[in-house]
Amino acid sequence: MFVHNVFFWLKEKENEEAQKALFDGLKKLEAIESIKSVYIGTPASTRRPVIDASYDFAEVMIFDDEAGHDVYQVHPLHKKFIEDCAHLWEKVVIYDVEA
Repeated sequence: MFVHNVFFWLKEKENEEAQKALFDGLKKLEAIESIKSVYIGTPASTRRPVIDASYDFAEVMIFDDEAGHDVYQVHPLHKKFIEDCAHLWEKVVIYDVEA
């Protein structure tokens, strides 16, 4: 299993239109065939010193393997997402995990 964890920090954190645009863009990625499961959300309410809740949105994608992830990276829907939404975020951090 290959788990692709992506964390987004919006340029305009309080802008509801920007929040909706990013969420809608992330939802469109679910149509990519190599993705087995997708989870999109915002920081949970848990607060402890070890938790970084400074991001605005996170997307967790599950693939069968790294090859499935590689298909996703070059998929036209992924490229379109970046083209349409990159102006919304100031920072992206990715953690890939093999399980």
